[in-house]
Amino acid sequence: MNRVSIKGEQHPIKKIFSDDFMFTIPLYQRPYAWTKEEAGELLEDLLTFLGDGNETIDELNPYFLGSIVLIKSEQPAAEIVDGQQRLTTLTILLAALRASLPTEHANDLTTFLYQRGSLIAGTPNRYRLTLRERDADFFKEYIQNEGGINKLKELNSVELMDSQKLIKENAHLFLQRFHAIGEHCCIRLAQFIITQCFLVVVSTPDFDSAYRIFSVLNNRGLDLSVTDILKADIIGKIPESQQEKYTKKWEDTEENLGRELFKDLFSHIRMIKEKKKLSKSILKEFQENINPAAGPQQFIDEILAPYAKAFSDIYNLTYESEARAQEINQLFKWLNKIDNFDWVPPAILYLSRNRNRNNPDNLLRFFRDLDRLAAGLMIVRANINERIERYSRLLTAIEQEEDLFNSYSPLQFTPEESNNILRVLDSDLYLMQKIRRYVLVRLDAALSEGEASYNFSNITVEHVLPQNLGANSEWMKWFANQQEHAQYVHRLGNLVLLSCAKNTLAQNYDFDVKKQKYFTTKTGVSPFALTTQVLREQEWTPEVIARRQKEQINVLKNLWRL
Repeated sequence: MNRVSIKGEQHPIKKIFSDDFMFTIPLYQRPYAWTKEEAGELLEDLLTFLGDGNETIDELNPYFLGSIVLIKSEQPAAEIVDGQQRLTTLTILLAALRASLPTEHANDLTTFLYQRGSLIAGTPNRYRLTLRERDADFFKEYIQNEGGINKLKELNSVELMDSQKLIKENAHLFLQRFHAIGEHCCIRLAQFIITQCFLVVVSTPDFDSAYRIFSVLNNRGLDLSVTDILKADIIGKIPESQQEKYTKKWEDTEENLGRELFKDLFSHIRMIKEKKKLSKSILKEFQENINPAAGPQQFIDEILAPYAKAFSDIYNLTYESEARAQEINQLFKWLNKIDNFDWVPPAILYLSRNRNRNNPDNLLRFFRDLDRLAAGLMIVRANINERIERYSRLLTAIEQEEDLFNSYSPLQFTPEESNNILRVLDSDLYLMQKIRRYVLVRLDAALSEGEASYNFSNITVEHVLPQNLGANSEWMKWFANQQEHAQYVHRLGNLVLLSCAKNTLAQNYDFDVKKQKYFTTKTGVSPFALTTQVLREQEWTPEVIARRQKEQINVLKNLWRL
């Protein structure tokens, strides 16, 4: 049997985008899928790491961008098994930097996007990265070729495929950010990316082995974890006479939470203590900055055990009290629907500090406001750095026992923040895929006076006024004007919830038929207050949608005190 060679090497970006590699994305890969959220997070991380100091670029610490898996032999040709999103986004980033820099620097960056061909020799340009066939020419013309990125804004997004829309949006995001930070910072960023940013390249000439490598890199095993290493370090510093007692306390805590949540708990403890984004490994930050081994019994008694209890109550909705327990656990349920977990450290800290103060009304008030804050940051799509900065200030305020309910507290919204949230809610909500279902479920629960309880996985968001109108349909009487249709179709007032996906052909039924066949269940009753409201309407005109829009925005304004 032939042995398949596997290579793993660390390379700076200047080598990744060089003649040593000619990346292609095979047909079986999905299209480009990074949104402005992921692309923006990458850029903000790079800028944060770069900082605004006066160090020369070679004095800065290297920045690790992760690993990529390739099918590659000795030749430059390399098929990407894992890593296409990062390599594509880095290419867009370099193209946007090129468009933001003076000519001499811009020309330098072009060499990392493609190797110039020769008219005399009759050789074509050789692009460092070639996307899937459907996007390859678009990417070359509007991203990799000089001047192409500036022509993107002229393209009509409606006519682009989803992957091309994302490429356009991310390029525009980068261009805006580079305009804001100025030329000097752009030059430093370009130098930093090219020379100090690294990828680990894992390559093998065989597809099967490349796929196995990809699977291993993306699957969690039950090997020795950070918590196992910390346990040995912390328990080892306890006097032998007490080690058995504290070992049992540690292991009971881990068993009660479960191994995965227990590992997550240490990330939350690190955030509570450090109040900043992770800059090293969790293990290093614990050992160097938090140093629980210096007071091991105190760490287990005063931090690990109470924080684990709070985390368990928050995650499992098991807070107990003679009063307010049901309302507080309901808030925990809503918080667990947020699409990030950056709110968890303040929740753990506040609950662990206040559970024994016999003031459940104060707990309810705090978690009502924390739910409001987390929901608002999610709705406006605050990036990870913005969220961490906000929750870091909140952690400090909790520790210093500040008044969290005055208007200046980091727990509360500023008037500008409230207006931004309302602006998002009052725009084309359906197009905001990551928040639309969450907002509608919260709205429906509010209309049901908090009594509704749904299984998220079975709920879909549907239009009343269809996205596409038949030429002879009833809808044309009410929405003959295409501009008016576009104004209302994706708005909150035109959206309802269904308990399962319906036949897509039925989406375009006339209003009366749609109410009978599309918005009702076998029993004839919709489980959703939003949908039941629609069933009571006799017609579905722009005036009806506008009225509903205003009413529903007011419900959300009251829910989140906007």
